[in-house]
Amino acid sequence: MSTPFYVSPQQAMADRAEYARKGIARGRSLVVLQYADGIVFVGENPSRALHKFSEIYDRIGFAAAGKYNEYENLRIGGVRYADLRGYTYDRDDVTARGLANVYAQTLGTIFSSAAEKPYEVELVVAEVGTDPDGDQIYRLPHDGSIVDEHGSVAVGGNAEQISTFLDQRHRDGMTLAEALKLAVQALSRDPNGSEREIPAERLEVAVLDRTRPQQRKFKRIVGRQLARLLEADGGSAPTDAPSDTEEGEGTESAAADTTKSTDSGGDVE
Repeated sequence: MSTPFYVSPQQAMADRAEYARKGIARGRSLVVLQYADGIVFVGENPSRALHKFSEIYDRIGFAAAGKYNEYENLRIGGVRYADLRGYTYDRDDVTARGLANVYAQTLGTIFSSAAEKPYEVELVVAEVGTDPDGDQIYRLPHDGSIVDEHGSVAVGGNAEQISTFLDQRHRDGMTLAEALKLAVQALSRDPNGSEREIPAERLEVAVLDRTRPQQRKFKRIVGRQLARLLEADGGSAPTDAPSDTEEGEGTESAAADTTKSTDSGGDVE
């Protein structure tokens, strides 16, 4: 019987981290930005059915880059956790901080386990407050650590360059149209410094809008409303203006989404 090769714990964890980072880097980037009335999620996504952004609970949104089947399983688990906690205690007890802690424990356990490969995902959990100071944005890398972000955050393939671009240009109090245009400009920049055009049809955009009268603040921006915002000159169209479709993703769609996750199974970016 041959003696197995010895690999130090430090080298093993470094190899697992490199494996996860390479998987995440193959996906398209997405950005999450604060604006005056809430938080906007923007990403390039050619699919109209498989979403990078979703609603978790009343004021909480979810964004992810990496392997679709892996982050979809995490999203469904987050919906179930939020639904159970809100039903058992109170709806106000469901917070982005609590959800981020749950995701961190799951990702950390998988990352440190030698029995399975690490998840090739990077998550963003955001909660909109009653005012901008109450907004919360948490970034969760593949290893389960939690990073408290403010203003803007980018994850995915070209995240480092996009984050630098956003840090230099993002400011508090931006309108939705201004934040959306800034996000598209950041996503349009290639690693070599050149820019490309991303048509509106390839954009996935959603908001957590604190001004909505509904208890659920998540809404997708699509169709004519998205086109108006991209064409607006510094102004912001009302986020509750009529659009081609309006979709919230809460606990009601968990069963359907489970079927979708099982059927797709691959990495759709």
